[in-house]
Amino acid sequence: MKILFIGDVYGSPGRSMLEQYLPTLKEKYKPNIVIVNGENAAGGRGITEKIYKQFLSLGVHVVTMGNHTWDQREIFEFVDDANFLIRPANFPSNNPGKGIVYLNYNGKEVAVMNLQGRTFLSPIEDPFAIVDELIMEAKKRTNIIFLDFHAEATSEKLAMGWYVDGRISAIVGTHTHVQTADERILPDGTGYITDVGMTGPYNGIIGVDKDIVIQRFKTNLPNKFKVAKGPKQLNGVLFHINDETGEAESVERILINDSKPLFT
Repeated sequence: MKILFIGDVYGSPGRSMLEQYLPTLKEKYKPNIVIVNGENAAGGRGITEKIYKQFLSLGVHVVTMGNHTWDQREIFEFVDDANFLIRPANFPSNNPGKGIVYLNYNGKEVAVMNLQGRTFLSPIEDPFAIVDELIMEAKKRTNIIFLDFHAEATSEKLAMGWYVDGRISAIVGTHTHVQTADERILPDGTGYITDVGMTGPYNGIIGVDKDIVIQRFKTNLPNKFKVAKGPKQLNGVLFHINDETGEAESVERILINDSKPLFT
């Protein structure tokens, strides 16, 4: 089984890259499952129902979220009915939505989970404790388990990778918007990458207009972030999972921008 994950889709530039390249990616790699992180899809903050449905219409099977989950107020109106939208499972238990979803492909179930780190982010529930619960739940139904761990600190993502090695099929880090070159299969069979990267502006700073961010660093004064314009990029990763064992057999980073087109 092949699982394609597309890193944090940022604003309209990210959505246009997904719309432009997903058909080509599907043709080239023939993934069975497509997962997209959409927590920045609406102007860099959150997601709307229209965007969520647009992703599904493009052939996305699951949309994961992160720390900007609740930034668009309308999400409260549809999140409980969005069967393929998941938010971090370690959000407070009284939050709407869910943190795990099951897909069926050719009679084989796939569990997709979403968790958020705590280092430099909100002090929510312990993701390491919650992942134990989720894995125990998922193992009753399937041995193919995928995790989007939305976290700030590299060390926390690495720690989670080692913690779940051998118990899930693959884990991807999201949130920091810069693709890392450490894709690998951990010793006990779990596919891993610290951060998939971002799909959106190429010449901004993690999606934001670079001049705005530079000015903020120089003055330490608050200013409104705007989605950067200009060239765009798409970052993703493809995992090949053994259907029987649930172990990762290969992992491949995907990077598309003006200097690195899809076909070389």
